[in-house]
Amino acid sequence: MEKNNRFLLDTHIFIWWMKQEKRLKKEIETVLKNPENQIFLSVASVLEIVIKKKIGKLKVPQDWKVDLRESSFLLLPISLENAFQLESLPLFHHDPFDRMLIAQTKVEGATLITGDEKIWKYDIPILKA
Repeated sequence: MEKNNRFLLDTHIFIWWMKQEKRLKKEIETVLKNPENQIFLSVASVLEIVIKKKIGKLKVPQDWKVDLRESSFLLLPISLENAFQLESLPLFHHDPFDRMLIAQTKVEGATLITGDEKIWKYDIPILKA
């Protein structure tokens, strides 16, 4: 079986990376730095950051957009197939942004990097943060 080198970041993992948080495990840092890996950030995460920042529920570095543009992360758009996949997901988790990341992980054949224990209940490849 071929090793999956496609990883999708949960929003909080991207934020931890931007802030250079100590709680970002060395194992995760190694995955993010490996040039053989494809690291994706979903447009859903960008939407989540913009919306939550605007309503005062999230603090991110002022230059977070520059960090994103200068990163080697690949931006993952939301496709119709991603949206349709939402319908088949059990309701373990109700957050619409996280549900989209779960759907994208399934459709795109990626491994989701997350520390969100609610997401761990889903039948998707996960790298626990």
